[in-house]
Amino acid sequence: MRENDRVTSATRRPETPASTVPPRLIATDLDGTLLRDDKSVSDRTIAALAAAEQAGVEVFFVTGRPARWMDVVSDHVHGHGLAICGNGAAVVDLHGGPGAHRFVKIRELAPGVALDVVRLLRSAAPGTVYAVERTYGLHLEPAYPSLHMEPPEIVAPAEKLLAADALDADQPVLKVLAYHPEMDPDAFLAVARTAIGERANVTRSSPSALLEISGPGVSKASTLALCCTERGISPEEVVAFGDMPNDVEMLTWAGRSYAMGNAHPDVLAAASGRTVANNDDGVAVVIERILAERLGNL
Repeated sequence: MRENDRVTSATRRPETPASTVPPRLIATDLDGTLLRDDKSVSDRTIAALAAAEQAGVEVFFVTGRPARWMDVVSDHVHGHGLAICGNGAAVVDLHGGPGAHRFVKIRELAPGVALDVVRLLRSAAPGTVYAVERTYGLHLEPAYPSLHMEPPEIVAPAEKLLAADALDADQPVLKVLAYHPEMDPDAFLAVARTAIGERANVTRSSPSALLEISGPGVSKASTLALCCTERGISPEEVVAFGDMPNDVEMLTWAGRSYAMGNAHPDVLAAASGRTVANNDDGVAVVIERILAERLGNL
């Protein structure tokens, strides 16, 4: 259904904001947050996720990754099987396993808007190169570097990748990726947001100057809010975790939120609490504490 450089790791104990509302849903980013730097999920984290689900607290993975790259956590989606992918552009049922996932909700970036974004950013930041993420494949411009986990399906200028007669034009565009080989990542983000304005949502999750551009109003936070509304879950009942600018809206929206010890400064400023770094199982540390608090209140 369609709808429209890392910070030094912290090692101290997490700071836990006070809350009198028992959590009903945990929303966690993956890379730099739930996953260790080697892209593994630790035994401690696996146990914490399972304990949360057993206690009746849903766990949602909320990531910039496409559904094709969710094999790292597909064994840990538990009962509901849902994940929010592409920075909110898709809600995906992962029960089928890698390559057999089902799109439950798609919030696409209209190709015409995407073409406007490419035109505006080419003017504002000369040297920018592009990739186009559709539901089932990644397509690149010839100069786009090898930054991703898979070879491109189509290589052509962005204008051809987004044309009405493009080979995969029947697949929705989830996001456009814009890479600049020379600019500072945060400076590139600021330039792009100024140039693009409200036409699309612009964010980043990479330590390089790689931007992720989604439809207007599409973010991790807005799609998570839709999923929570469908379940009758309020923001105050959500605990969120993240480490990069694409997590800021989600961390601000959630009733309780935690920046990882390795988080970007904007994330540290946005979150209501902090935990230890991803390599120190920061998500698991907080989940364990939350579940202990629940037991103590029974």
